[in-house]
Amino acid sequence: MAAMPKQHEYQQETQLEFPEVSSVWLRAFLEVARLGSFTGAARTLGWTQSAVSRQISTLEGALGGAPLFDRLPRGVRLTEAGRVLMPYAEAIAESLHGAVRELAALREVAGGRLRFGAFATADAGLVPQALAAFRTAHPRVRVTREEGFTPALLDRLTAGHLDLAVVSTTGRAPLEAYELHHLLDESLYVAVPAGHPLAGSDPVRLGRLADAEWISGSSRPEGTLLDVALRQGFRPRVAHVVGEWTAKQGYVAAGLGVALVPALAAASVRPDVRLVPVLDEGGPARAVYAATVRGRSPVPAAEAFVGALRDAAVSVGASARAMA
Repeated sequence: MAAMPKQHEYQQETQLEFPEVSSVWLRAFLEVARLGSFTGAARTLGWTQSAVSRQISTLEGALGGAPLFDRLPRGVRLTEAGRVLMPYAEAIAESLHGAVRELAALREVAGGRLRFGAFATADAGLVPQALAAFRTAHPRVRVTREEGFTPALLDRLTAGHLDLAVVSTTGRAPLEAYELHHLLDESLYVAVPAGHPLAGSDPVRLGRLADAEWISGSSRPEGTLLDVALRQGFRPRVAHVVGEWTAKQGYVAAGLGVALVPALAAASVRPDVRLVPVLDEGGPARAVYAATVRGRSPVPAAEAFVGALRDAAVSVGASARAMA
């Protein structure tokens, strides 16, 4: 029966298989190999010749003790061990250079990726305007986008599938676990047919439409924009459940009911629909934020995109105020 290897022999084999090699040693090795001279390498690196010699000796020791260079009367020459090491040292150096380049690109938002999500009405004007500005400033960032309701976007953000989410306070989604970057406070409009008695009127209290039939994305007002009606003392009667925003406008234009429109979507209303501002007696109907996960370092591209969203929010907010 073969004798079991001694403990110190096993440790020595492990160290040879996984040597701890400094990139400084490899840098010295590559310069000496490139120039064929310890003196030349020292001059290029800005070190002393003895410092270069120490780095090479330490590297040789870490790799098992075989010499990497033959010392000649004039300069040095790679040994067989040095020739074996050369392509690996070059690959390691190139990998490190590549990592440094990519990290620099991340810092400068000249590369990397951005994964974000947004709710539907933010995609009507706010997000496209911000994204166009961001792509112009940072064309090499790989951008992917998702659309969804705020709770689903927050779940995706928490799970690490998104770097940033544009969300709102509609439905009172819990936002305490997130870093919130305020973008704007949204007022509401009531969309009515062009011939409706309120078309073109001054801002109205929502209670004036308590008896109206409503077009909404849900049969229940809870968790939707129609939550505001509950807070103002009446339960709206949802006559038609229509999820898609342009389809809601078609129902309104046909006289089948009225619908609430957030300020973010106001600019995209069709010409046969009129918007009547809702009095914000209790404050703005909802706030809109760019959310990231609290305690998690945001990617540099996400930070840059927040800036683009804030600039776009100023523009969208000005347009909404002009319509009011």
